[in-house]
Amino acid sequence: MSLLLGFLMASQIIFGSPVHYNIELAGNFAEPRPNHFHGGIDIKTGQVEGKALYSIGDGYVSQITIGLFGFGNALYIHHPEGYTSVYCHLKCFSSRIISQLRKHQYIQQQSVGTFRFSPGELPVAKGDFVAFSGNTGSSQAPHLHLEVHDNLAWSMHDPLMFIGQEVKDGMPPQAHGFMATPIEGEGVFGGSSAKQVFGFGRHDLQTRFTAWGKVGFGIWANDYMEATYNNYGIRRIELYVDNHLVFCSDASQIPVEDNLQVNYWGDYQHYLRSHVWYMRSWLLPGVSLPIFETNGQRGVVDFKEERDYHVMYLLSDFRGNQSRYTFTVHATPTRIPSIRKPVKPLRQLRWDKYNNYQLPGMQLKLPCHILAEHVVLEPTVNRGRFSLSYRLKSGSYPLLSFAHIMLRATSPVKDPSKLYVVSQWGSERYMGGVVQTVKNKNGKPEIWVTGKLRELGATYTLAYDDEAPRVGPVGTPGIGGVITMGMTDNQSGLKSFAGYVDGKFVPFDEVPKSPWVRCVLTETPIRKTGKLHHLRFMAVDNRDNKRIYETDFSY
Repeated sequence: MSLLLGFLMASQIIFGSPVHYNIELAGNFAEPRPNHFHGGIDIKTGQVEGKALYSIGDGYVSQITIGLFGFGNALYIHHPEGYTSVYCHLKCFSSRIISQLRKHQYIQQQSVGTFRFSPGELPVAKGDFVAFSGNTGSSQAPHLHLEVHDNLAWSMHDPLMFIGQEVKDGMPPQAHGFMATPIEGEGVFGGSSAKQVFGFGRHDLQTRFTAWGKVGFGIWANDYMEATYNNYGIRRIELYVDNHLVFCSDASQIPVEDNLQVNYWGDYQHYLRSHVWYMRSWLLPGVSLPIFETNGQRGVVDFKEERDYHVMYLLSDFRGNQSRYTFTVHATPTRIPSIRKPVKPLRQLRWDKYNNYQLPGMQLKLPCHILAEHVVLEPTVNRGRFSLSYRLKSGSYPLLSFAHIMLRATSPVKDPSKLYVVSQWGSERYMGGVVQTVKNKNGKPEIWVTGKLRELGATYTLAYDDEAPRVGPVGTPGIGGVITMGMTDNQSGLKSFAGYVDGKFVPFDEVPKSPWVRCVLTETPIRKTGKLHHLRFMAVDNRDNKRIYETDFSY
């Protein structure tokens, strides 16, 4: 579905509110965040859990996910208009939905994961009660995260295109500053080839800037709404030079697979230093989001005539509130410094080609178009316990999708299948581990482990995990008709768990913000007899180490 077609279709569809009170937003659609766009809107729930939530339209529950994607408990409603609404971080579902979910959990013999429903199982009408709001998953405070996806491409759409009539907004966006980035070897701004930022103290800056050659601009701006102190992302940014459009972004629809491009539409390196997003009004070569319209130079402005150029930013929100910011640039012939060539060209990765980069004991495979621009690596290699450790950039540098890294084991281990790749970036993160034995050029067998890589600035090395997770009861099982289990794994991390009573599977629900899971026996087929029952609880980590806890309890 094209961006324009999707927008036109969405603009003709009106859904209802998911809450029965005035909507206030904690976050809007497509706000730039490290490594992702905000894929929906965050609706405030008064800093409490348990607000009743309602289907925004007719349809049926097509899917429920438990404990996935940071969504916690999430409900998916398929609408006949061609869209699916997604309600995230839920405390719990309506009794009718819970009843059907339990049936699928018993069929699949799992408590967490994805549970899909046929159209006739859970039909809903617009305004039907479907769930209570919560704080599950990676939520930092109680709220409803609402997303809308089209059913064909699963692109993310701004929910305000469908329920915007429920939100008050009479305030225009505000710009705080602009960034000028001379293109290396092709331009200067203010007599310098360095990137520079300038504040918007007023809507029409009186400072007379100078430039020569090719320059890209960026803007730091936020949207605002009545009755909240929050700031939001900008729906539409337009850059004009001498009344000619050179760049336009319309963040009403974002393809899911392009989420990581946020780092390179925005100036990620500046964000790391300042926690301020300057969104570029020009495109790096590997950025291909379908939300842009540019001039023939991907938004770059060429100051090639000795005269004044009149620059204007036009910012718009979803309601059509607008603000304008202007400044003048005088083009003055100026010497442009030449391009600095990489000291070691063999360390350069190209954005438009497949890259296979190797160091002793390491191989990095990057598909084409996984970089936003050419990158020069700065590798450092150190000793590790099970392999050498590798860092490929001195600072953070995220890719546009996952790549693969292969590491050679340097120490003998009892069971090679327990080796895995770990990334070290603030904390350790499990990155997978496909283990294979290959012969080197001398015919000697070597153990290589393949894992995922998405951050060139992290350190990658091999780790080993042959220890099962730790599992135990929290309190006495069966007291109050509840069994609570705690489980942790400090190495490769937990992969799955399952509980059984008297040999029958029973679902355990995650206890938010804790390492516990809980089974309410009254919601299971296990009947209270006052006699002993047998509990068997199993936890498995990412290297398939398994721990089984068994005990008898009275219920």
